[in-house]
Amino acid sequence: MSRHPKERKTMSESESQVESMAWLMRDLRRTRKQGAAAVARRRGDRLADLVAYARSASPYYRELYRGLPERIEDPALLPVTDKKQLMGHFDDWPTDRDITLEKVRAFTDDPGLIGRRFLGRHLVATTSGTSGLRGLFVLDDRYMSVSSAVSSRVLASWLGPLGIARAVARGGRFAQLVATEGHYVGFAGYSRMALEGGSRSKLLRALSVHEPMEKLVAELNEYRPAFVIGYASTIMLLTAEQEAGRLHIDPVLIEPAGETMSENDTDRIAKAFGAKVRTMYSATECTYLSHGCVEGWYHVNDDWAVLEPVDSDHQPVPPGEFSHTVLISNLANRVQPFLRYDLGDSVMLRPDPCPCGAASPAIRVQGRAGDILTFPSGRGDDVRLAPLAFSSLFDRMPGVELFQIEQTEPSTLRVRLVRAPGADADRVWRNAHDGLTRLLADNKLDNVTVERAEEPPRQGDGGKYRTIIPHAA
Repeated sequence: MSRHPKERKTMSESESQVESMAWLMRDLRRTRKQGAAAVARRRGDRLADLVAYARSASPYYRELYRGLPERIEDPALLPVTDKKQLMGHFDDWPTDRDITLEKVRAFTDDPGLIGRRFLGRHLVATTSGTSGLRGLFVLDDRYMSVSSAVSSRVLASWLGPLGIARAVARGGRFAQLVATEGHYVGFAGYSRMALEGGSRSKLLRALSVHEPMEKLVAELNEYRPAFVIGYASTIMLLTAEQEAGRLHIDPVLIEPAGETMSENDTDRIAKAFGAKVRTMYSATECTYLSHGCVEGWYHVNDDWAVLEPVDSDHQPVPPGEFSHTVLISNLANRVQPFLRYDLGDSVMLRPDPCPCGAASPAIRVQGRAGDILTFPSGRGDDVRLAPLAFSSLFDRMPGVELFQIEQTEPSTLRVRLVRAPGADADRVWRNAHDGLTRLLADNKLDNVTVERAEEPPRQGDGGKYRTIIPHAA
């Protein structure tokens, strides 16, 4: 690609156009330097471009947007979508008409294909169903390039020149704590990079959150990363290991993601590792949605994403108030557009400028809190398991549409299941019981009882499911 579109030019001239990382980084810097008005114009152009493309290439969006104005720069003019709705119209949703639900399911059923190009061109990522429904998403190269460019910009802003120099002195190695037994976006993206090579692949290692803590600690001690990125609940478990002296690494940056953390949590991590701690709020549907700042707020990467806090009628919620839910629009992914997509979280938009100095919108998040289950081992100590260990187990289990695990007593787990249509209930339960029993045994928790519930999973406030419910005590 020899030339790139200018500021006001749309990005849809070629369906296959994928911006280079170098151009994306220059564009991000240039637009930010020009101020909030330039960012808003760029965002409006990108939204209008994506809406036009979705209408032309996706039967689902063509019907959904029938009767709307020809050019749309205001997301409030668009109908709301959500995971249930999009999954229910899966075959009509993609703009690549070779994609079908049957093909994607067959692809994700094969762990040997994690990170490989679906149909020779796309990345496939699944979600663990923590919001009540498993998602199957197809992501294009444009999305992955934008995500990498935004992440690089944010990383540089977090560290500054001195921090970057310290990271280089430590080898610049990244440890990514991910679920490695499914097509999750973190591991799928890592696997793609490892398969296709390149300089960045040599500085990144994926470590499985499914491993016993003793093994994970040993691997980190051997690898000695400059950066540790992963699920917040797993990082909290590693913090306890660092405090106990079993883990002894000295990273420059710790980046917890996927679950809400308190200020006490981040302070504890920073003290234990002697590192800078910055959090992220994102989703598979938009991995670059926001990044944390030194003041503890998340700043929306609003040149490539739209975030709308809304009430139960999908009307705007004033700054300073927590929303019923939040709508996002990913302006990069064209193969399966996410436009005014209900993410299901409660967020609050900061009403005044953030003291950190960043001009982009700042939010606080009330949802997505991770719950660690703590069990008495019977040996005088406790064993803690992160929620991801359970969600990834059920995500790859045939016949499970939805699950919920409640710790009704310190050593008792009650399992509520919704089976997929046509699945045999007893067989699904046997698989669930056997899988949970193995997971507990691997962590030396043979004393924990697993109960079968006849009632379905129950919803919490706002209609959301909590897949993991710790013991009330």
